[in-house]
Amino acid sequence: MTEKKQPWELAEGEWRKIIGNARAGRSLRPNSWPGGARCCVTLSFDADHETIPLRDADDSPMRISQGQYGHRQGIPRIRKLLARHDIRASFYYPAVSALIYPEEVRSVADEGHEIGIHSWIHEANTTLPPGVERELTLRAADVLEKTSGRRPVGMRTASWDFSTETMAIIRELGLLYDSSLMADDDPYELLDQGEPTGIIELPPEWIRDDMAYFNFLRFSALRPYTPPSAVEEIFREEFDGAWEEGGLYLLTMHPHCIGHRSRISLLARLIEHMKAKGSVWFATHEEVARHVKAQAGL
Repeated sequence: MTEKKQPWELAEGEWRKIIGNARAGRSLRPNSWPGGARCCVTLSFDADHETIPLRDADDSPMRISQGQYGHRQGIPRIRKLLARHDIRASFYYPAVSALIYPEEVRSVADEGHEIGIHSWIHEANTTLPPGVERELTLRAADVLEKTSGRRPVGMRTASWDFSTETMAIIRELGLLYDSSLMADDDPYELLDQGEPTGIIELPPEWIRDDMAYFNFLRFSALRPYTPPSAVEEIFREEFDGAWEEGGLYLLTMHPHCIGHRSRISLLARLIEHMKAKGSVWFATHEEVARHVKAQAGL
């Protein structure tokens, strides 16, 4: 077995290959958004439900019930809020979540929301043996197609854990876009070892993710420390910046997290602020990716 090299022992060709995997290419911020909008807002929800304790081999009914909350309360509140404002969003499902709640996936899809790939059981890709990520992702795509009635065109890796194998899997699946990498605020084209791929990256960020502020893990030091009012301020400032620059505002949320009473109101006020600002195009990730791809002539 070959001993792994220390970072300082890597030859230039070796570290260049590492940074060349799924690297950011040209910016795809369009010259204009549909309808002459100044800013694009795309809301997304990672419907992890019970998959996180299942991934952790934790059979605690308490932790599993926290995931179940996302189905029982989080998703209904989110769907009601989006319907009230006539907004279509993107929902990312681990395949196991879809198998537990197929009727939820069908209902979300029937309302015009996008269903995207989000792993098999919220596994961490960088910890998997070679070849396993591919098998799980292809199986997940099949489950979501069967459940929602439409083949997914985009994916978000669980915990944004994009491995050295992920790019090849995206290309094999022929996906339109990915939403796991963080090299920009605006859409960009992914490069594979310097080669343009035509694949759109819609970049998320931990700053624009509810779990970074609200997550709680029993028996650990992980405790929510930021009040909803402060998170609302951060999310609003990020949106205001995107609006000023004429760019993309992508927000990532989780039903078992943002779906609580004290937090769904945060999202409601944020949407009202966006609408009051005006000149905003609300779109799914798929719609954004198709628009910027067409604008760029890809």
